[in-house]
Amino acid sequence: MPTSDVHVKGRERVALGPTKAFAPGNGRNDSSDSSRISDDTSLEKPMVRKRQILSRKSPSGKARKDGKGDGEDGYVVDRSASPNRLKTFVRAFRRIHGLTPQEVDDFMASYKIYNLDWADEAAMAAALGPDYREQVGRSLAAYYSVINHLCSLGDVEKMYIPPLMNRTASVRDNQLLCEESIAREIGLAPGMRVLDLGCGRGRVAAHMTSFSGARVTGINIDADQVAQAREYNTKMGFDNEFLVHDQNALPLPFADESFDAFYEIQALSLCRDPAALFREIHRVLRPGARFLLLDWVRLPAYDASDPSHAALMARVKPLIGAVGTPTPADLEAALRGAGFDVRLSDNPSLDGLQAGLIAKVDVYFRSVRRLLHGLVRLRALPRHFTTLFDRLCLDGAAFVEMDARRLSTTTYRIVAEKKPTIPAETKKENVNP
Repeated sequence: MPTSDVHVKGRERVALGPTKAFAPGNGRNDSSDSSRISDDTSLEKPMVRKRQILSRKSPSGKARKDGKGDGEDGYVVDRSASPNRLKTFVRAFRRIHGLTPQEVDDFMASYKIYNLDWADEAAMAAALGPDYREQVGRSLAAYYSVINHLCSLGDVEKMYIPPLMNRTASVRDNQLLCEESIAREIGLAPGMRVLDLGCGRGRVAAHMTSFSGARVTGINIDADQVAQAREYNTKMGFDNEFLVHDQNALPLPFADESFDAFYEIQALSLCRDPAALFREIHRVLRPGARFLLLDWVRLPAYDASDPSHAALMARVKPLIGAVGTPTPADLEAALRGAGFDVRLSDNPSLDGLQAGLIAKVDVYFRSVRRLLHGLVRLRALPRHFTTLFDRLCLDGAAFVEMDARRLSTTTYRIVAEKKPTIPAETKKENVNP
């Protein structure tokens, strides 16, 4: 069901009308488990609706913007924390232009790790040697130091293609709708502290803060992205913090019960041991805190013994930067083993598909690739532009096909909760009624 959102503009309460909720029933359930929704039907905790967005205007002078659409397809998103696309494009273009031959070679070589899988570390050791874990870490750093700039030339500066939240919305607006729904699911409110795993350039964190008033702490393996996250959030006036840290380097650098909530978007495919990571996240969350992941999984329709399925997987993993290939059941079991209660597990895209959005991104980057090839032939750009974009655009069609055939998705959602602490008085009452 659509929900109505109400905001305060100045001293006037303004009803914004129906919006699509990131909630059960909007997408197709492709998990292998039987029950996807907990008996607790109130998945959204009460949250304070006062947002930082209301206290200042965006650079464009408009705090929120209506999307195109009629009836229930209309939508409203907070674009106040969205970066200036032209500045982002120019900055990324300059960085790519200035890449050294070694940086280009290291990036291209980094793709070898995506032909491997954390589920078979023996094969990793055979391919990479006894220090394979360190080699994977170095390859990830080389990969992300370049891929974030390539993505910034298009609609995926945040380095993820979102679930399809609204058919009339652009890729970027679907990202914003998704992020606002994540904030609602984990109950973000002003003053709360939330941990963002794989924070990238901090654009998602900025939107979370502008939308909810929460304070974000983000971690990422790439120092350049962390520096950009700090710069951007400081410019926006947000007291968010960002740390360079590899999610596979445990324990996490935080005290027990430091955070009120947790989210991650498409970062777990790099995780060597999700169960160990989830135990650490459980440790740093306060009792009752919500956890949300939106990530890459193999779906039940995928059959590793089917040559066509295996061929698609071999093409898609390098494209999206996936080392691991977990199933929803794998992640749910790891969460429960870490002490979480799994509240929701489903595919939130409309009809469970994001293939249309993937295709839009693929068409855009292929158009950019053709333009760059022409400029390189004219010697207006260095040759490494074609090297990088040929690799980036290599298997977009396979990505679309795998999603359309429901073999995998990069936007599987699981909401979990750290069990609340039971007051001592309540325990006594239960023992002695």
